[in-house]
Amino acid sequence: MGYIFKPVRWLLGQIIIFIDWVTRPKQVERSAELQTKVDEQTKNMVLYQFNQCPFCVKTRRQIYRLALNIEKRDARNDPRWNQELINDGGKYQVPCLKVTAEDGAVEWMYESSEINHFLDEKFAKNLEIH
Repeated sequence: MGYIFKPVRWLLGQIIIFIDWVTRPKQVERSAELQTKVDEQTKNMVLYQFNQCPFCVKTRRQIYRLALNIEKRDARNDPRWNQELINDGGKYQVPCLKVTAEDGAVEWMYESSEINHFLDEKFAKNLEIH
């Protein structure tokens, strides 16, 4: 029975990705100096995600809108990231934002709304959206 649902899930995932592409939000614009500072803050952030997951799309849209350079890791198709998510993060759930602090402390943040709120609070203040 599962073989019937796999093509349907794949098709729905493709539709989600297409709608995301068509309705992509506008990106913020920053001065080169400010963008460099933001890039420095995001270099220790990694998003574990599945390409067709609607909650991951929601988080990627926020990352795009805020013009953040956050590494994305495919936890479905890359066994290395899959195992890291499970072993280090503690559960197989996406999206998951891994944030490594300067002191080496690591926070694994789950739930798209929580991640988006965190990114918005950290990076969306005093920005002009174009």
